[in-house]
Amino acid sequence: MPLLPLEDLPGPLPVSTPGPAPVPVPFRLPAAARLATKVLTLLPLLLIAVWAAVDWHAMYDGTTRLASADPWWLLAALFFTCLGWGTAALVRQGAVPERLPTGLLIASQFAAGAANHALPASIGAHAVTLRFLQGRGIPLARATASLALYSLVRPIAKTFVLLVFLVSFPEILQFGQLAPRGWSLLLAFGGLATALTTATVLLTAVPRLRRPALRCVRTALTDVRQLHTMPSRILALWGGAAAAPVLQATVIFSVGASLGMPLSWAQVVLAFLAASTAVGAVPAPGGIGPVDAATVFTMVAFGAPMDLATASVIGYRVLTVWLPLLPGALMLSALVHRKVL
Repeated sequence: MPLLPLEDLPGPLPVSTPGPAPVPVPFRLPAAARLATKVLTLLPLLLIAVWAAVDWHAMYDGTTRLASADPWWLLAALFFTCLGWGTAALVRQGAVPERLPTGLLIASQFAAGAANHALPASIGAHAVTLRFLQGRGIPLARATASLALYSLVRPIAKTFVLLVFLVSFPEILQFGQLAPRGWSLLLAFGGLATALTTATVLLTAVPRLRRPALRCVRTALTDVRQLHTMPSRILALWGGAAAAPVLQATVIFSVGASLGMPLSWAQVVLAFLAASTAVGAVPAPGGIGPVDAATVFTMVAFGAPMDLATASVIGYRVLTVWLPLLPGALMLSALVHRKVL
């Protein structure tokens, strides 16, 4: 086959002149997604309005009693309430190996408090924290495992703190008055057996549920081993979980002291630890209801007047729930709007 001589080649190929660069089209969320974002932004405020309409009398009575209390003790109660949000952020940080931004983490836990008091069994707080962790680049399986570790460590640490107080102050606890008996024990063991049986049946009968559950367990075990090789995470996780119930009880003690309740700090802490350990698993929003009633009962068993014990718990709920609820909901809305959640 003859080759074409080089001198017979045509002239140089025309060079194509590049046109103007295409202008990138800005990304816009679909209309349904934009509507969902607006609804999520306003949903916390709607929940506050509904809850205020249902539980208005409790908020009004508690606020009225607090108006005549010692303001310095109330200021101390507010201080310990603020420490509680920092403690929650500390435990969340201890449940993941990655370093989380401190300011955003505390803001997310402050916002999670508003969601926690709107949904039962801490579902709201876990949902907010899950979205926050995913926004920090943590995969869903590992973020879910950190929530499971958080939920497991807190009752273990609370039980340990309760045992420490029982050993340290054996003379102030009256087991005969506080020990559950009869139907209380039957209901407690029945509820525990029902929960374990339901979980076992679901994991056995539903393969789609079993596979992600096993994957979450494997991820959680891997993260637990890694976290417990990091002293800073051990201190944050277990130290924060142990300090959280003590701070909550200290808020109750400060409110009670402002009203003149005659119980000591150790008695109030023991009353709250015993009450929250006994009925804390009841799925009420933020533990409101069962924990409150049990705390009043234990403080009365320790010798507190019924009206002062009730007013102290109501004041505690005003400071830890109602007072930060609106700012927490606004923070939640702001974090959703800024795509942090």
